[in-house]
Amino acid sequence: MIRTLKWLSVVASLGMVFVLIGGALVTKTGSGLGCGESWPLCEGQILPANITPELVIELSHRLVSGVMGVVVLALSILSWIFFGHVREVKFLAFMSSFFLILQGLIGAAAVIWNQSDAVMATHFGISLISFATVFLLMLIIFEIDTKFDAPSLIIQKKHRIEIYAITLYTLAVVYTGALVRHVEANMVCGGWPFCSNNAPLSFSNYSIEQWIQMGHRLAAGVLFVWTIILALRLIKQYRNNRMMYWGWITTASLITLQVFFGAMIIVTMLNLGIALMHALIISIYFAMLTYFVLLSSRSAKYEKG
Repeated sequence: MIRTLKWLSVVASLGMVFVLIGGALVTKTGSGLGCGESWPLCEGQILPANITPELVIELSHRLVSGVMGVVVLALSILSWIFFGHVREVKFLAFMSSFFLILQGLIGAAAVIWNQSDAVMATHFGISLISFATVFLLMLIIFEIDTKFDAPSLIIQKKHRIEIYAITLYTLAVVYTGALVRHVEANMVCGGWPFCSNNAPLSFSNYSIEQWIQMGHRLAAGVLFVWTIILALRLIKQYRNNRMMYWGWITTASLITLQVFFGAMIIVTMLNLGIALMHALIISIYFAMLTYFVLLSSRSAKYEKG
């Protein structure tokens, strides 16, 4: 059964990546109403006669999300049954299914009731949490198989608190990025890193969309600096622990790539491939942070014990 669950968890994690990228593709191509104001059917039909690119993108995203809903539910149930004795499994099994369902309901509400930009900006964040819970469930299943020695890693309390804080802050940054997309503020600033490199301090001339764009850049810049500084400290502090050492090197590399692709979105005038890479990298980065949250939670428990 462990082998079956390992394969199922890998399929679920990869599938959730496609769900995330598919959702970003729907938003970036303006395909949210590709099936009209109809859900779960498309234009009230299983397969409409009038096929458009927007319809194909939206319908494909719905199909992938539906299939992955079944896969994640199966993973959650089997994990609960066979590995429910492991500390985090029941919680993650429930949360992975809950957030996937919540993600689908918000997407459906957006189609049927045309939700506001502020509400729709939460959709990507919820998708991100859903992916992270499935990703963590996969890592725990692999840990069980390899008999990972969790008690051997003790993360200091001050480091645990900072890991929790940066993870929550990342969700806020992700929300600002999603808001940029939903209010169509991606290209309201022609320069980078400033809105206009010729007049970097002309704040009084900013429109609402430019304030949203620059607010996101500032928040992302703080996240980049914070991640690099934290990574350097933790790599030095836990250099004898392979998971912490290479994990934080990977995390620092991911946030660097995220900033690069964010800049390239402006340089390439919103190239779709670059924009999708931007969404993919932040998803993997957040998943890495949630794993460090998991390790911190375990460490707190073992420290008390």
